[in-house]
Amino acid sequence: MQNKVTIMEVCGTHTMAIARFGIRSLLPANVKLISGPGCPVCVTPISAIDKAIALAKKENVIITTFGDMLKVPGSYSSLNKERTNGATIKIVYSPIDALDIAKENPHKEIVFIGVGFETTSPLIAATIIQAKRFKITNFSVLCLFKVIPPALKFIAENKICKINAFLLPGHVSTIIGSNTYKFLASKYKLPGVIAGFSYKEITKAIKLLTSMVKNNKACIVTQCSDIVSAQGNKKAQAILSKVFKIVDSDWRAIGIIAKSGYAIKNQYASYDAEKKFNIKTKSKKEPKNCLCGAVMLGQKIPTQCLLFAKICTPSSAVGPCMVSSEGACAAEYKYGKNIKRK
Repeated sequence: MQNKVTIMEVCGTHTMAIARFGIRSLLPANVKLISGPGCPVCVTPISAIDKAIALAKKENVIITTFGDMLKVPGSYSSLNKERTNGATIKIVYSPIDALDIAKENPHKEIVFIGVGFETTSPLIAATIIQAKRFKITNFSVLCLFKVIPPALKFIAENKICKINAFLLPGHVSTIIGSNTYKFLASKYKLPGVIAGFSYKEITKAIKLLTSMVKNNKACIVTQCSDIVSAQGNKKAQAILSKVFKIVDSDWRAIGIIAKSGYAIKNQYASYDAEKKFNIKTKSKKEPKNCLCGAVMLGQKIPTQCLLFAKICTPSSAVGPCMVSSEGACAAEYKYGKNIKRK
């Protein structure tokens, strides 16, 4: 029987909800929650941010992006700084909005910064299909999408942090299906619960995971079975496989994880911004003393970083975990107790 139980919440939405509800402070001393690499903005490598910035500086280019990406620091700048300097950067809430901007601006090149996991990537894939169907040639995507299961395998296989179980995201799981996580239980003896994001759903999942660990029961349980099936959303998966191929991918401050990202297939190469504009950049290393990589791997907590809430704040971030709405540092800064906020 396990006396101590350490659970990794994989998803950034879970991280923010756990902080907002104050769940960590309510847990018994022997149960610990740690954050994982489930914030898509946070794991976007510094080299990719530099490529987005390089595109923003090009003449006749309009950058379209989700708002979270604006303040993420690259090597020398950020999209927000480039917008202040005159670059045309528009916040959109859907890639379809970006495609509409392309229709309205036929003499401009519209680039969508494609960041996300399996929840958002099917919609971007569908948008690329639609752009090709209607011959909209001034639209392209900087493809920065990640795949969650290989990251979990990387953590489990390399024993990066001492975890006993995973709290798994409901929304991603609607696409990929619960069977995708079976390897965690069968190979690594790590149980997982797929849960939603309400207080009741999260606490119920934690209680179940704690019981599973104490009783040495390793399996994958779906709490939201009304929306998550074993096989997942086949139509969404078909759209993904039509447009994207699986590739090795660089995760910011973590490194290359095998088969953990998407790249645009050759038949849609004209919609691949990196190929279309032949982007060349030279990136710096991660900022000194920034612990974002260790935080995203569950090795450290935000308050252990010397920069946290001092040099690194939401208005002047050093690392991406402080500016993303799903970042562990942003969650701690917003909801943590006894933090002197600037």
